[in-house]
Amino acid sequence: MGLNEEIARRRTFAIISHPDAGKTTLTEKLLLFGGAIHVAGAVKSNKIKKTATSDWMEIEKQRGISVATSVMGFNYGDYKINILDTPGHQDFAEDTYRTLTAVDSVIIVVDVAKGVEQQTRKLMEVCRMRKTPVIIFVNKLDREGRDPFDILDELEAELKISVRPLSWPINIGAKFKGVYNIYEHGLDLFTPDKQKVTERIEINDINDPAIDQAVGQTDAQKLRDDLELIEGVYPEFDRREYLGGNVAPVFFGSALNTFGVKELLDCFVEIAPAPKPVNAQERTVEPQEPNFTGFVFKIHANMDPNHRSCIAFVKVCSGKFERNATYKQIRTGKTMRFAAPTAFMAQRKSVVDEAYPGDIVGIPDTGNFKIGDTLTQGENLHFKGLPSFSPEMFKYIENTDPMKAKQLDKGIQQLMDEGVAQLFTNQFNGRKIIGTVGQLQFEVIQYRLLHEYGAQCRWEPISLYKACWIESDNATELETFKKRKHQYMATDREGRDVFLADSNYVLQMAQNDFPAIRFHFTSEY
Repeated sequence: MGLNEEIARRRTFAIISHPDAGKTTLTEKLLLFGGAIHVAGAVKSNKIKKTATSDWMEIEKQRGISVATSVMGFNYGDYKINILDTPGHQDFAEDTYRTLTAVDSVIIVVDVAKGVEQQTRKLMEVCRMRKTPVIIFVNKLDREGRDPFDILDELEAELKISVRPLSWPINIGAKFKGVYNIYEHGLDLFTPDKQKVTERIEINDINDPAIDQAVGQTDAQKLRDDLELIEGVYPEFDRREYLGGNVAPVFFGSALNTFGVKELLDCFVEIAPAPKPVNAQERTVEPQEPNFTGFVFKIHANMDPNHRSCIAFVKVCSGKFERNATYKQIRTGKTMRFAAPTAFMAQRKSVVDEAYPGDIVGIPDTGNFKIGDTLTQGENLHFKGLPSFSPEMFKYIENTDPMKAKQLDKGIQQLMDEGVAQLFTNQFNGRKIIGTVGQLQFEVIQYRLLHEYGAQCRWEPISLYKACWIESDNATELETFKKRKHQYMATDREGRDVFLADSNYVLQMAQNDFPAIRFHFTSEY
């Protein structure tokens, strides 16, 4: 197959939503259809012993939440699908935002009982900003929830996007009978089974008497009335509108019971976009170009606890990535070769010889990479749009076991490379400060240091308001500032000056007293 055919069969997408809406469960079921796994695991369950494939970290299995984005690739029919399962929890939103830079389309999962929640709105804003096409999957129809028409209205109002249902449920909750597939004109009957696939009936048109036999007359009549209403209210589905990010197709189902998922997948591979052009600072990069380009959007430490290794996730933007070929890293200007690049199935890895635009490749990292690095065959390009954040919560990190100081240092270095949190060293007393966006990250760092590196630490409170990076063209002014504020000065891992303001008032005073100094709230200035 040539480059263009390979690009045409790629589909790379992320699954995003509010915590607990059912992202990871949906990912599991997509993998089941793709033949990548044979029995689906569950995130929280008493009877199913297998945990979800994408939640492979120990802490994820214990708490029943996703902490890091996992990447899975599999073949489905003629298509090669790459899924990125993202954490829904607010404290890890940054990981999710970064992931959105590496995908071409998105599936949003919405819980039928709770409707649209805060975190979903934020993520949708990012999608609208980037004009990413969106498909919505309304989950948990086997539980009592709201009327499907109410849900559609809410989706339109809250997510500020037009919707078009492509499947329709027959009843809901305890009386749930199945889903009618508007896109393909078929009827799927619901039989609750968590680990296998349900039966379907082919129908020629909506007035087919087979529907009455399957679900009973009353429900069949209600379904016909509903569909008539849908056809009257919502315009015909137009793929161009969907690709432009103006219309979101809606599917209904229950991911836990593997229901409605196949319809979603079949329709998705047909209508979803193939890998799109990517904007670099210099120019737009087309996927069909012969030369390879790609960027690092995530680094993960300790995927294999026996090796203590880090892996950089590279999204291929154009050309063909080959094993053992030489590529240039733009930030440092080094030439590199990769002997063992890997493709992912969450934690399981396999060595790949080549990869095409849209694929995600894992490269062993010995401390050479940072998030946002570009790799090319020699051309100087810089891909943009990987956000960094200013931390909101700060704590001192203290070593509790003096014998393990080396392990602690290594652990902190590798976890900071991941972009989970930021490390500052106080110039006044030389203590290390960790800054994060949420409380949960402190717990995850502590847990991972202990279980992956064997290092124990404790947190000590510190009252800080913000960390600001400072720079100035006036060197004497900068020195004066550092002397005056010496107990509030710190450096980040790059050795840049950071001012730690303990309240909003102190920060404003400093800005007024030193007009020649520029204060930055993100590290990418």
